[in-house]
Amino acid sequence: MDARLPAHLEVSGLIRRINGEGGFGTVLSKGEPDAGTILAVLSHNGRDARLYERMPDLDGTRAWRCSRRQDPENPFEFQEYLDRRKQQDPDVWIVELDGADAERFILP
Repeated sequence: MDARLPAHLEVSGLIRRINGEGGFGTVLSKGEPDAGTILAVLSHNGRDARLYERMPDLDGTRAWRCSRRQDPENPFEFQEYLDRRKQQDPDVWIVELDGADAERFILP
């Protein structure tokens, strides 16, 4: 039995948490409600965007890892990457969390 929380509930919880602490959260791309992959775009005041996704570890757990950072010299490249990910996986959720130290909402 899979003990994983349905994707739509996890995304909703992330948004409620950051909004409750004065930040801003929104869904950029809505994916498969139960088993969709979740990508988290973290930023502070719309700057320094970082993309986090869960990556499998050797012990079988899936930890959040930073897989991409927005390049200030080429900011459109980051959005192009997100667009490609949506095309490759229509079930993917992309949630944006904008707030001070946004990593605290996803990392233990």
